[in-house]
Amino acid sequence: LSSSSAASDVYKRQGINAEYGDQPEAMSRRYDSRTTIFSPDGRLYQVEYAMEAIGHAGAALGVLAKDGVVLAAEKIVTSKLLEVEKTSEKMYKVDDFIACAVAGIRADANILINRARLVAQQYQYKYQEPMPVEQLIQQICDLKQGYTQFGGMRPFGVSFLFAGYDEKLGYQLYQSDPSGNYGGWKAYAIGQNSTCLLYTSPSPRDS
Repeated sequence: LSSSSAASDVYKRQGINAEYGDQPEAMSRRYDSRTTIFSPDGRLYQVEYAMEAIGHAGAALGVLAKDGVVLAAEKIVTSKLLEVEKTSEKMYKVDDFIACAVAGIRADANILINRARLVAQQYQYKYQEPMPVEQLIQQICDLKQGYTQFGGMRPFGVSFLFAGYDEKLGYQLYQSDPSGNYGGWKAYAIGQNSTCLLYTSPSPRDS
């Protein structure tokens, strides 16, 4: 008993976990099986894995100007035999005043975009006016955040650039990630090599 307690004290002094050793991979596997489990350092590994998947997707870029918003997206051709015209898109129209570009798993994007279109049309039908851009983004991000909070679900592996216009705030550009966070930007890029696309770091707008 004395020898085992002494060995445990040595492990504690050296900052080594006696059960898992000094391998951070073993520790992360203990907490990444569910989205509802925080690691001891406050991380949600499943959300981080979803963001990592976005980093391997084709890039998309948005730039806000005084008289409009520019969206551009890269469609990666994985094979010479691929018919590019018949593959899923990276640019989508939500309604007459909102469009978006995506990076990540496009099947996940289709679910969220269909939801955004439904919400926008319900608002239009109820109030007889277009839905404010930020209000739509908030509802979609609330849905995305819910998939990081309840068991039996995985985060949506997709990030969005939303470009839109409303009478209150004019032209707007928003970015959202799998965690459900969003922000307004003057320019932003998502996807592969996104940091290289933004050679200067823009300041986020107050949302």
